[in-house]
Order: sequence, then structure tokens, then C-alpha cells
Amino acid sequence: MFPVRVFLGGLVYFGAVFTKCFPSADGDGKQDVKQKRKKNNTMASTITTDVIFDHRGNKSKNDIGPIEIRVTYERKARYIGTGVSVARHDFVGGSIVGRADKDELNRRVNIIFRKVQEEVNRYIDEGRPLDVAEIKRRAWSVRDDLDHEGTALLDFVEEQQRQMGLKPGTEKHYITLRTRMREYGQLSRWDDVTVENLCRWDAWLHNIKKPMSDADRLAGETEQCIGDGAVYNYHKCLKAILNRAVLFGKIEYNPYDRLRGKFKRGDKESVEFLTNEEMQAVESVHPVKGTAMAVARDLFVFQMHTGLSYADLQAFDFSEYKQIDGKWVNVGHRVKTGVQYLTMLTDECIRILEQYGWQLPKMGNADYNHALKAIGLAAGVATPLHSHLARHSFATRAKAMGIDLANIARMLGHTNTVQTQRYAKVMPEQVFADLRKIERLSTKKDDEENVVNDARRTAGGSL
Repeated sequence: MFPVRVFLGGLVYFGAVFTKCFPSADGDGKQDVKQKRKKNNTMASTITTDVIFDHRGNKSKNDIGPIEIRVTYERKARYIGTGVSVARHDFVGGSIVGRADKDELNRRVNIIFRKVQEEVNRYIDEGRPLDVAEIKRRAWSVRDDLDHEGTALLDFVEEQQRQMGLKPGTEKHYITLRTRMREYGQLSRWDDVTVENLCRWDAWLHNIKKPMSDADRLAGETEQCIGDGAVYNYHKCLKAILNRAVLFGKIEYNPYDRLRGKFKRGDKESVEFLTNEEMQAVESVHPVKGTAMAVARDLFVFQMHTGLSYADLQAFDFSEYKQIDGKWVNVGHRVKTGVQYLTMLTDECIRILEQYGWQLPKMGNADYNHALKAIGLAAGVATPLHSHLARHSFATRAKAMGIDLANIARMLGHTNTVQTQRYAKVMPEQVFADLRKIERLSTKKDDEENVVNDARRTAGGSL
């Protein structure tokens, strides 16, 4: 029989061995947990995180410096950039103050700061030594997401601009729109698309100064802000973009729908134009050939005879014209809108083209308008000349001659939808017949001038 004493002794021995190899949770295991917690608490007490302004400390009160997150561990400080920079006096008590965009900047800094704290706490919980480089990488990943979020609206505008198939003239408006939105600085995220913010943007746009040339400054002209018409164009482009944003589910509604009639279109009560006498006065001005004024004069006269807009004038290509009954005619499409128009070259247009080798010279719109001011003064015309005035004058003269409004619209390539429905029934032959009326008026004037010149030559130049 196996002795009981030996059996019990064996149990005690093996029990001791088992306890040593496999400590219970109530034994040494508790001690390990306590030691780990003590180590973690010690680690946590040695780590601090705070938001500071430019740790290098070499910026004066008004200098711009970076907002950084400082992580102090084992008596060493590491710094993580937030991508936000402000003037020293705009950072008070750990927050950005005194700026219109302070709420958005503080939101960004706080999101990155919380991410840093989250990562620090993860290291503490896991009992691992702090890896600030890894924390920085994770924080900057959040920062990159915020950068994308911060320009989401601007990115959408650029994307839609490419997809809308815009004409070059119209596309320039959307490029300028993005530029203005970036300058404004508070219309780049989807959260910025509110009724209140669009009203603030309208006020900001009305404070934009018109560009001035050196000649304007020498003439003593004062700076002026852009008009209602220019501001309205910005609103019109952005409204079209936001309509597409609603379509694609980016926003729930277009805030412009709640602002109907709020922003002025800038329409003038009456259209500026030159009378027949003033048009003849402009044509009688002959600056020195090869100068900017001479080029501007010829381009303006060309517009008066054709009704072409500035953009269509710059895109003029004589090879697109065909001869019909001895006259050069073209059915083209406007650069700005793509709408069809019909135009015919008068004898004066042909003379100008011959002078430039059948290719009109190019001239920037600003330089063009500056030169036109001088030409207007030389011609004694009270109305300030500008590139669109020639087009207005063409249309006004055509209307005064009794030409049907629908035909004038076809000559100009207007886009008004109500008019377009009426213009659609007008045949090109009818427009061509009315263009011949304008051409005959020009020819009659030329014949009268030839008679006067012949009389002068006969009289030996005494007339």
C-alpha cells in the first residue's frame, strides 16, 4: 500500500513547483501588473504636450511664425508642425486670436493636437518607449487630410472647369474666380458655402481695386473699385459651380437660391454708343503707322464695321471667310459663348487687312483700352472709348437704319434665350441683305470722301 505521507508530501512538492512555474493572478501576476502600472504612470508624468508659437523664438511681434505642438519626453522637447503660421501678436494663451479665420485655424490646430495626444496615450498604454518620429508621421497624415479638406471647394471648381467644356473666353472667368476665392481665403471648404459667407464675399469683392496703368497715375486718375457688373460675374460663375455641387451631392442646396435679386447685375439703363458723326471722327484719326495707337485705331474701326467682340477680333481668321456676290462673308461661332454669328467685311475692313498682310495684329485688352482713350481725345469724342463700345455702335447704327432686331442679333451672336427662339427663324439670306445695307452706307461715305479729295486735288489743296 502506497504510504499516505509520501503521497501528501509529493503533492506539496509538485504544488510548489507548479506555483513557481505558473504564478496565479492573485500571486506574483498582480505584482507584475502593479509594476507595469507604476511604470506607465511614471512615463505619463514625464510626458507633456502643448501648443506653442515658433520654438526658435526669433520672431518679432509682427513677424509671421509657425504654430507647433511641443512634445516633451525625458527632458527633451520635440516639435511637430501644424501647417499654420500667424503673426506673434495673433497667438495668445495657446489660441489664435484677432483674425477673421481664427476659428478655422484653431480648429485645424486642435485636430492635430488631439491626434498627437491620442498617439502619446497609445504608447503609454502599451508601455513602449515614445517614438516621436512615428507620432509626427501620424499627425502629419491628419494634417494632409486637413489640407485636402481645406481646399475641397477650390479643387471642385478646378475639376468642374475642366469638365464643363468651356470656351476660352468663359474659362478665363472661372480661372479668375478661383484666384479671387483663394485671395478671399474663406471660401475654400464646403463648410464655407453659406448664405452669410456669400454676402461677406460680395462685400469683399466690391472692395477690389481696378488695375491702373502708369499713364492713368500720371494723368492723376484715382483708384476705383470694380463695378457691380464685374462682381456679378463672379457670383454667376460660382452659382453655376454650386448647382453642379448639388447635382453631385457635395452640398444639400445652393445658397444662391436664397439670394435671388440680392446682388446687382450692374446693367446700365442705356447702352453707350457712338453717333455716325463720332464714328467718322474716330476714323479720321490717323496716328503714326506702327505705333500702338495706330493699331488700336485700326482694330476699333474694324470692330465698328463688323460688330465683332474683342475676343472674336483677337481670334479673327481671314481664311474662314468666303466670297458671296463679291463680298467676304463668314458664318462663325463666338469665342465666348459658341453661339453662331454672321458677319461681312466692308471695304474699310479690306483696306485694314491689306495693310497688315491679311492678318489682324494682336493687342492685349488693357493696352487696347488705354490706347483708345488717347484716340478718343484726338477725335474729340466725349464718350470714353473702350473695346466694347465699337460693338455697341455697330448695333445701334444698324437699328437706326431700320434693320430688324432679330437680324442684328444674328450679326452679333447674342445668347439671350428669349431672343434666340425668335432669331432661329431668321434665314442667313435675310441677315446678308441687311449687312449689304450697312456696307452700302460705308461705301456711300467713302464715295463722298473721294469727291471731296478730288476737289481738293483740283483746287491745289486749298479746300
